[in-house]
Amino acid sequence: MRHRRPLLAVAYAGAAAALLLSHGICVAGATSREPEPTPIIYRARVQGVINPFSARYLERAIRETERQGAAALVLELDTPGGLDTAMRSMMKAMLNSHAPVIVYVSPSGARAASAGMFITLAAHIAAMAPGTNIGAAHPVSLTGAKGGDETVGKKVTEDAAATARAIAGHRERNVEWAEAAVRESVSITETEAKEKGVIEIIARDLQDLLEQADGRKVDTPAGETILRLKGGQVKEVPMSFIESLLHLIAEPNIAYILLSLGTIGLMVELYHPGSIFPGVTGAICLLLGFASLGTLPVGWAGVGLLVLAVALLLAELHAPGFGAFGVGSLIAFILGSLLLFVPVTPVSPAAPRVGVSLWLIGTMTVLFAGVFLLVGQRVWSAQRLAIRTGSAALVGKTAEVVSRLEPRGTVRIGGEAWSARSEGGTVEAGTSVLVDRVDGIVLVVRPVGAEDTETEP
Repeated sequence: MRHRRPLLAVAYAGAAAALLLSHGICVAGATSREPEPTPIIYRARVQGVINPFSARYLERAIRETERQGAAALVLELDTPGGLDTAMRSMMKAMLNSHAPVIVYVSPSGARAASAGMFITLAAHIAAMAPGTNIGAAHPVSLTGAKGGDETVGKKVTEDAAATARAIAGHRERNVEWAEAAVRESVSITETEAKEKGVIEIIARDLQDLLEQADGRKVDTPAGETILRLKGGQVKEVPMSFIESLLHLIAEPNIAYILLSLGTIGLMVELYHPGSIFPGVTGAICLLLGFASLGTLPVGWAGVGLLVLAVALLLAELHAPGFGAFGVGSLIAFILGSLLLFVPVTPVSPAAPRVGVSLWLIGTMTVLFAGVFLLVGQRVWSAQRLAIRTGSAALVGKTAEVVSRLEPRGTVRIGGEAWSARSEGGTVEAGTSVLVDRVDGIVLVVRPVGAEDTETEP
């Protein structure tokens, strides 16, 4: 018995240890989990006037976010407003996005004015940085029409107000304020926007935004989604080179510069064929200018005047001297520049102005006139040169009599034999004669005297 007790104790201890060990292993196995994947957040940036290229960029960013299964797309926005059609395209893309879209008005000093307000309201989560503002969304007519078109303006305002109410109501934001921003051009700061229920978050930076948005519920066409953003990896969705270029040129002053330089380049190429560089550069500038015109409110009277200016310029360069065509070309160019885009007086200082700077018009007019005078001077100088081709080019040349002139005969000039007629009597073969004029195909000559000199240039 004495020997069995130690053995039993050892056996019990081993069994207990095995039991504890297996229990620990089971607990560890039950509590161990696969580490959660790091959330991916895509970030896009839209700055400046809202145009079709901004809309295409956002649509591509949303498609990329959905395709990669990212947790959300953050759109950093800073805009004075823009075109209604582009704004609605961006709104539709966000409202129908299966991926959550967060609009973040940033950095400090940025604004979401006019069209920017609608875009912010359409987001699943609306956020602003300190020192930003939102509002001033009264629609501005791009036609500048007044009087009889007041009914049209009222319809546009009513449509914009209804859109603001619909979006704000859909996203459960302040409907009354959204309508006031349209009808009364109301604009508020980020603090006021949060107090009034226009936005959900005021964030210092992107990381602060992600932390505050983490855990919030949003509704998408795919259903309710809980945002998991904290500690996420941010990936940029930059504009492509083409998108950046087209977004840059969709501005009245740049479009005007491109059209002017394109016209000047082609004009130089026409009068200096083979230069290549002016022609190629002019063609590229014109194509980019036309692409820009497609996104802006163009005054077709201005376009017509610019075309007339080019036509008058070509007419002036083919006409002798300097006259009415040249003056008319400059006047048409100036008037066309002023009327190229319909001038708009915005209701709010935040709304974008559509028009060309007067300083730029003056600069391009001086450049246009300078090129015109330079090319014109070359053309006029060429017109004054003596004719160098055909029989008329032989006048003033010295020829050698091949067969005796009695008074008709043959002379040789420049290696060619010509029929000739002497007006100074008989001229013997081998004598040098001077061509006075050309009568049909017969050279009228006279003997060379001591006072005669060859006038060949």
